[in-house]
Amino acid sequence: MVRVYKYILPDVKTELGAWRRRAEAIPDPELRRQALDSMTAKEFHCQGGAVYAAANLESRRVLIPFIVALQTISDYLDNLCDRSTSLDPDDFRLLHRSMLDAVTPGASLCNYYALRNEQDDGGYLHALVRRCQSCAEALPSYGQVKEGVRRLVSLYGDLQVYKHIARDQREPKLLAWWERHSADYPELKWNEFAAATGSTLGMFMLFVAASDETLRPEEGEAIMRSYFPAINGLHILLDYLIDQAEDEVGGDLNFCSYYDSQEELEERLQRMVRSARKSADELPFSRFHRMIVEGLVALYLSDPKVRGQQNVRRAARLLMKGSPWTRVFFWFNSHFIRKAM
Repeated sequence: MVRVYKYILPDVKTELGAWRRRAEAIPDPELRRQALDSMTAKEFHCQGGAVYAAANLESRRVLIPFIVALQTISDYLDNLCDRSTSLDPDDFRLLHRSMLDAVTPGASLCNYYALRNEQDDGGYLHALVRRCQSCAEALPSYGQVKEGVRRLVSLYGDLQVYKHIARDQREPKLLAWWERHSADYPELKWNEFAAATGSTLGMFMLFVAASDETLRPEEGEAIMRSYFPAINGLHILLDYLIDQAEDEVGGDLNFCSYYDSQEELEERLQRMVRSARKSADELPFSRFHRMIVEGLVALYLSDPKVRGQQNVRRAARLLMKGSPWTRVFFWFNSHFIRKAM
């Protein structure tokens, strides 16, 4: 936590400040609005993601700009797909090609807005993509993790396409997508797989791994297996857990709503927590990864949204059992972090 407050958060603030100034200059009013709104509402995504740079402070000048730029692309595109002017899956697919290009050094850039009315962002998205590419090139072992990163980004893009199209098409498309992957993840339900693809945490951990010049390919593969689907899945299911009430009001897709009962939801979430903890404990520097897992549980379960949802409070009590560290993070988060935000 000392590293996070002394080094990480100030650097995130600097990076986001620079991107905000760039976004303020976007000529198209709709693109400008979505870029600025995404940074205002989702700043904590960059703050949380950049915590990974605390694992290798010597490389933070590369890791923090990389994480902030990629997460900023992700949040911006989420706004363009969810809150803007299009329901075209081809448009969403082209927009998310920018994320694949961002994690592929040397990839040629294109007009990612070609299938929508809004076009002129003043070079904002291209600048974000180029920043990611330059950071990737600066990581000594990026070649060892590039394909794993691209796989996670590709799955993330698939999810964003299918979950943002017209409501009557979302579930059939998601289920058809799951059928193509279900044999590889027999322990998961379709909504849990979909949730796991929606997290950027595995990508960020692979960036940190790539900052080690001695990284071996099998170490990158172990990180990939540990984060996807267990830790990634826990991350996003917790996010959906606390958003159930507002998603029901808004008619939005929520992956926690696909369980047959509250009891099944609680049992599957407990299973996901156990799986994430086990995955964290099996990795090198396991205490760091365990901190991430316990911090995720505490962060989401201390959110004010939990208090107004009886079923979520019940699930939270179950998930808090068995880990003193989760309770420590919960107390710390409730008393200090959220009051400072």
